[in-house]
Amino acid sequence: MPISTPPPRVLGVAVPSPLRRLFDYRPAGAPPPGGWAPGLRVRVPFGRREVVGVVMECRERSELPLAELRPVAACLDAAPLPADWLWLCRFTARYYQHSLGDTLHQAMPVLLRQGRALEGRTRERWQLTAAGRDAPPESLSRAPRQAELLAMLAQHPHGLAAQAILAQSFSRDQLRALAAKGLVASREEPLTARSRPDADQLLAEPAPALPLNREQATALAALHERLEAYHPCLLEGVTGSGKTEVYLQLIEAVVGRGRQALVLVPEIGLTPQTLARFRKRFRVPVVALHSGLTDHERLDAWEAAASGRAPIVIGTRSAIFTPLARPGAIIVDEEHDGSYKQQDGLRYHARDLAVARAHHHGIPLLLGSATPSLESLAKAHSGEWRHLPLTRRATRHAPARLELIDLRGRPRQGGLIPPVLDAIRETLGAGHQVLVFINRRGFAPTLACHACGWLAECDACDARMTLHRQPPLLACHHCDRRRALPNSCPQCGSIDLRPLGSGTERTEETLAGLFPKVPVHRIDRDSTRRRDAFEQALAEVRRGEPCLLVGTQMLAKGHHLPHVTLVVVVNADAGLYASDFRALEQSAQLLVQVAGRAGRAAHPGRVLVQTMHPDDPHLRLLAERGYAALAEQLLAERRAAALPPFRFLALLRLESAREEAAGELARRAAAALRGWLAERESAVECLGPVPAPMERRQGRYHLQVMLSAERRSALHEACAWLTAWLEAAPEARRTRWSLDIDPQTLS
Repeated sequence: MPISTPPPRVLGVAVPSPLRRLFDYRPAGAPPPGGWAPGLRVRVPFGRREVVGVVMECRERSELPLAELRPVAACLDAAPLPADWLWLCRFTARYYQHSLGDTLHQAMPVLLRQGRALEGRTRERWQLTAAGRDAPPESLSRAPRQAELLAMLAQHPHGLAAQAILAQSFSRDQLRALAAKGLVASREEPLTARSRPDADQLLAEPAPALPLNREQATALAALHERLEAYHPCLLEGVTGSGKTEVYLQLIEAVVGRGRQALVLVPEIGLTPQTLARFRKRFRVPVVALHSGLTDHERLDAWEAAASGRAPIVIGTRSAIFTPLARPGAIIVDEEHDGSYKQQDGLRYHARDLAVARAHHHGIPLLLGSATPSLESLAKAHSGEWRHLPLTRRATRHAPARLELIDLRGRPRQGGLIPPVLDAIRETLGAGHQVLVFINRRGFAPTLACHACGWLAECDACDARMTLHRQPPLLACHHCDRRRALPNSCPQCGSIDLRPLGSGTERTEETLAGLFPKVPVHRIDRDSTRRRDAFEQALAEVRRGEPCLLVGTQMLAKGHHLPHVTLVVVVNADAGLYASDFRALEQSAQLLVQVAGRAGRAAHPGRVLVQTMHPDDPHLRLLAERGYAALAEQLLAERRAAALPPFRFLALLRLESAREEAAGELARRAAAALRGWLAERESAVECLGPVPAPMERRQGRYHLQVMLSAERRSALHEACAWLTAWLEAAPEARRTRWSLDIDPQTLS
């Protein structure tokens, strides 16, 4: 007879709080069916309110007397949350030096945070019974609508959802009447379909697998070698080389083994087209997780993945926290993209968590990019990750080369010089499309007084306000502050106020005036605020008629625009000379990605890059020999400068409305840390404090302290000590601070 385990006397609960500790509570009420265990959500009193927390420990003792512990108000789950999800949250909180309670809170869907049950929504499905299948047509001669309904259901052996039946003008009364006669029956099913398809039904008929070229086949064969083990691979393929087809055929193998695949994409704008391609290809449920979903849709998808009913999960950054019942592979598309890094709160990097998660589960990891990050390239070159190159496009055309166009001393219209406008005119005349890339939304970067030199600056940030024409106003893109356009210069009173530089609105206006018979589509954050506006604009472009696209980096990532044969980069210099050591890498990646939109189908492409520095050695190397050659040089420079990926960084960020408060805390924290490092003769370096590149932002002053180390373990030990010191310092409670592990930007 099994020995029953006595219930624990103390529950260590993680609650949504910045405090990096568990809080002890007493179990109360009837225990859950499986007994108290880590992973159960509970509602607990916390201060003057009740919050939803997660049990992380079941113990016999507490530092406080048991009588002083507050009881749990309610247990919300019959069974613990998925074990793989709990492991990932623990790892994330530990690695990124973040509160476990806040990590769990951020990693679960909103409805679970509010205490809703982990249950997806269901729908009602009706189908014929055995009696219904054998019923002769004349049996319903006196009820013609019921006969029509029965005939319709006979055409659908697996039944139809109630909503689909009602949409055909049938009624619930007719369904109930057939059910009373025993001819039809209903059942409740999840909104996602069944889990395991037959092996021969995995591929849908309309979109079979495409034939692979030699490089694609070699890459896929390498992935198939170790489908049951941790196997990190970097798929470096030029734009248009067929990386997605390799993803699809890897997923086919994984799902065919009864496992699940998680696919990460960098932008919500890529999710619809990726979903559409996957759903055409597979006859299994494919669910999406991204910020555009409603709370109910997100919970449905999360539950379908956790239960295993959804073999394929596609999502943006936060989808890395999706639990999987049978993990089989993780794919990170455009792995270099900066949007995989969360820049506030829990500052995790989804790509790096994908690496940790694949290693934990012992499954393949595939990271794809035309312009891999230097961190990933270093791992591939060292042999830690397998390097799978795709050097040829699926079409017969080679990738378009960058042509550097000298801007110096030339007149401009909307930021474009005459030779570039001539190339645009020639391309449109040939019946093709043109993409004009300008990574600055608005009409102009700022408004200036021609008489005294006054510039429109933000009152809350060390930044200039951007001039917008639709609607007319000045806006700060750092703090979202808005201001009406002045009638005259506030400094000298002159009415000679002029826009300085060009943004997407101004370039759009200029092109519309120069090419009045050609549609101009502007695609930026302002023009695509309405739901589905982005997809609708792209659908018009894909019809193939001559047109002009004016857009920001929203257009540069992964979109297949087969009729674009000319890409124009209005200003390549904006990001090349920033203070951040990653600026050149990120600018080069963006240039190559946007260049990859040209010549992806039947006609060759051309890329014109306007620059004030056509002789810059890095820019010339990129134009003449491509991203791989530039990346090799940047890696050598990073090694010589002791910068990532050859050294590990952490950044302490401090901010306060009072400049002296942030400065004093930063100096004290840096001094305390240096003393602690000196006592232990640690190799960790502490640099700063220094003002952030934009010192004043949103009305607050920002400072930074950087930690640098050759060994990751030494860096984390120092970060843990610094975090504990800050939590104990009284003045740190009056100053906002955060620790950014592996920062991707210094701004």
